[in-house]
Amino acid sequence: MELIISDFSHDLKQKRPEPRYEEYPFKITMCHEPGYAKNVSLKRLYSHYMWGRNVLKHLKQSSKPDVVYAAVPSLTAAAKAAFYCRKNSIKFVTDVQDLWPEAFCMAVPNKILQKAFFPMQWLANRIYRDADLAVAVSDTYVNRTLSVNRRGAKGLSVFLGNNGELFDSHEGKYMVERRGNEVILCYIGTMSESYDIPCVLDALKYIKEKKLSPLIIRFVLIGDGSFQEKFKQYAALTYPETEFLGRKPYVEMAGLLSSCDIAINPIVKGSAASIINKAGDYALAGIPVINTQESPEYRALLEEYECGINCGCGDSKAVADAIVKLASDTDLRKEMGRASRKLADEKFDRRKTYGKILNAAEELVEN
Repeated sequence: MELIISDFSHDLKQKRPEPRYEEYPFKITMCHEPGYAKNVSLKRLYSHYMWGRNVLKHLKQSSKPDVVYAAVPSLTAAAKAAFYCRKNSIKFVTDVQDLWPEAFCMAVPNKILQKAFFPMQWLANRIYRDADLAVAVSDTYVNRTLSVNRRGAKGLSVFLGNNGELFDSHEGKYMVERRGNEVILCYIGTMSESYDIPCVLDALKYIKEKKLSPLIIRFVLIGDGSFQEKFKQYAALTYPETEFLGRKPYVEMAGLLSSCDIAINPIVKGSAASIINKAGDYALAGIPVINTQESPEYRALLEEYECGINCGCGDSKAVADAIVKLASDTDLRKEMGRASRKLADEKFDRRKTYGKILNAAEELVEN
């Protein structure tokens, strides 16, 4: 088995260090990608184009595999892999982790300017069309893939999971230090235009001004992003009881998150996101979630497992009511927390869920 990766780190926006090859039981190949500074930019599109071209070049120079498993996005590399597979009668599996260009359209709301993404839409449809197996991080994304597929592909929804054992290894090592009788509300992840942190701050300001809770509610954010300074400035004006802890190593983040009382998932209106990374981390932390994300699939999960409260997008009053409800009821938080961990064990622990992908790929090759 061979893993082909880019030599550019999307998270760090710099050249990726050489992996410790000896630590992995499979071959790792790094293909060159020029890199980019901004997520929404022409330079990123060019970087992905070159990355895809280099992946195809490597595939042509390698011995033919039984199956190619392509993460989507990026689109260019997956499209090149699909072309290679069709030409050489090789099974092709897509793993759709985000929808492009739908995610870009949210950042560029102008309908006329969105037409510039038509080539990207065409490319995505070509990838989905050629899949022999359509894996995705949610039913929503599986259905998007199969809507244009021409090969009678089987669809398989497996949430973006995390290793439950690794997550729990934080125990006793990392905690948010408490300051007396307070309730800690936590957000983890990227700070960008997709996340409605101002809505949360407005809700907390409303609670404080209306004296709706006798407890101090501290808002802790773990992560970074292009809107971090903007959110910090807004927090200083609206709710000073807010702390930005910055980006943390995964295990440390897990410990800090698990020591909080409530998690918040504030997604802006119109987001194409479905079951995102933080959903799994919130569940593994075993704490209740307040959610504004429109995704019917995630909202249904919270309702089914009774581990969170859904609010409308941008509805700071509803978010305030949800915070007060959970902050004032310790037993409800514990009950929802246990249900949240049950959700994690059944849907997000990759030790239990990722085997489904391997089994489906093996079955595809055997048939």
